[in-house]
Amino acid sequence: MQALERAAKTLPMKPGLPESREHESIRHGTLCLTANFEVATGEIVAPTVETTRTEPEFATHIEQTVATDAKAGWLFVADNLTTHVSESLVRLFATMLGIPEPTLGKKGKSGILKSVETRRAFLVDPTHRVRFVYVPKHTSWLNQVEIWFRVLSRRLLKRGNFRSTEDLRKQVLAFIEYQNRVHAHPYRWTYTGRPLAA
Repeated sequence: MQALERAAKTLPMKPGLPESREHESIRHGTLCLTANFEVATGEIVAPTVETTRTEPEFATHIEQTVATDAKAGWLFVADNLTTHVSESLVRLFATMLGIPEPTLGKKGKSGILKSVETRRAFLVDPTHRVRFVYVPKHTSWLNQVEIWFRVLSRRLLKRGNFRSTEDLRKQVLAFIEYQNRVHAHPYRWTYTGRPLAA
């Protein structure tokens, strides 16, 4: 998300004239939002706003999310980004599930940590209390948090005016709190598919 400040004030609507927004802006930097969409309620759970979106930061985000209800079972739906099948995430899951670290092996060499495939198999294991499900490639639109990101973009980011990255962070978190309180609802799928043409 870019912290863009309009170079000039937005001029309000007048009779016969639409609102006029300045197209030039001052760029103050970027932030990354990692969020969890609770499909049963439509709420955003444990959002994380950071300057980057690296492997350790994603693992920390998952750890903070699970900590909101440490005894519950968790099922995370994610796309195929490599940070979603990282060594850090496997080590975190092993700690949460009480799996001894020596049994994990070594990244690139052996055991659960050997490859993306072995790490993915561990993270999706249906016997684990905390696990992942990965959407097929090129189907991120099936991931409901992506739909919610579009809502955030249209309602806040597109028309927003952010004087700093801290201002952007505060406005995003306030928007999430407001959406959770007022507009949160499960998404109802209306797409029924269409037959393939031969």
